[in-house]
Amino acid sequence: MNTFGNIYRLTTFGESHGPALGGVIDGMPAGIAVDTDFIQSELDRRRPGQGKLTTARNEADRVELLSGVFEGLTTGTPIGFIVRNADHHSADYDSIKDLYRPSHADYTYQMKYGVRDYRGGGRTSARETLCRVVGGAFAKLALRQLGINVEAHVVQVGNHLLTGSPAEREAQMEEIVSRVRAEGDSIGGIIAGVVSHCPVGLGEPVFGKLNAALAGAMMSINAAKGFDLGDGFDGVGQTGSQMNDEFCIDGGQVHTRTNHSGGIQGGISNGEDIRFRVLFKPVPTIMRQQNTIDKDGNEVAFTAKGRHDPCVLTRAVPIVESMAAMVILDYYLLNKTTTI
Repeated sequence: MNTFGNIYRLTTFGESHGPALGGVIDGMPAGIAVDTDFIQSELDRRRPGQGKLTTARNEADRVELLSGVFEGLTTGTPIGFIVRNADHHSADYDSIKDLYRPSHADYTYQMKYGVRDYRGGGRTSARETLCRVVGGAFAKLALRQLGINVEAHVVQVGNHLLTGSPAEREAQMEEIVSRVRAEGDSIGGIIAGVVSHCPVGLGEPVFGKLNAALAGAMMSINAAKGFDLGDGFDGVGQTGSQMNDEFCIDGGQVHTRTNHSGGIQGGISNGEDIRFRVLFKPVPTIMRQQNTIDKDGNEVAFTAKGRHDPCVLTRAVPIVESMAAMVILDYYLLNKTTTI
């Protein structure tokens, strides 16, 4: 299952230590202005090797568009693209090729397929998500013409809520993650996303719920372990009278006085901002000795080598935005099929 979406579809390919990763986008509307600088800037936000909070792997991550764009516009045909790998140190993984790393996909992949690419996790590597960022960048360009905006930001690292300006939150995050990294450990957190100016009516009332699509998209991201919408789990202690979003007329338009529902009711967007959160676990690769077993069932101790993120949150923000953008564009296009 390497294809995501219904009408707007992204198929990705490639491994962390292969020659390249890439994808094919189907269903992109024709005539959308393509801002290649914007697409590259989105990849740059996800790119490794940019600071203290990310892995030292230094990839340029330059996207090469192969098809589907002519004279600066999408043509409606498949958009093919690749991003070449350059700074991969496969030898870093020779020592663990016969081991099943704790909380990694090593064991499950081996049992499912009988073979696995142990170099950087192969297909299970979070490096695959760069393809999603390209797909999300194209989706954002289309949504931009509709006045729909998608943004996300880190709101919590471990047990620490981030406060203040973006610069202050970044400083708080850097302090926490630097401390964890110095201890040879990793840490998780929460990213909050918002889709603003989303029209009413996106989503289906039974199996095609917009919130279910968003949840599925977010939970497909590496290290994602939880999703909630609106007040989500925080609303479990509230009553119906506290949680219900009353309707009103504001500026001649239907709105809700509150947005506990997070902009989706009955699986369908209601026109308010769509607000959601995604919980990311601490990454499983840590610079501490751990116990596991090898392929022959022997108990062994090992310490991971190589270059790894102590926290995925900073680089996961554009991935969260990209998955949300693709879902919203896909469901916008799907909505065009419901009426004549």
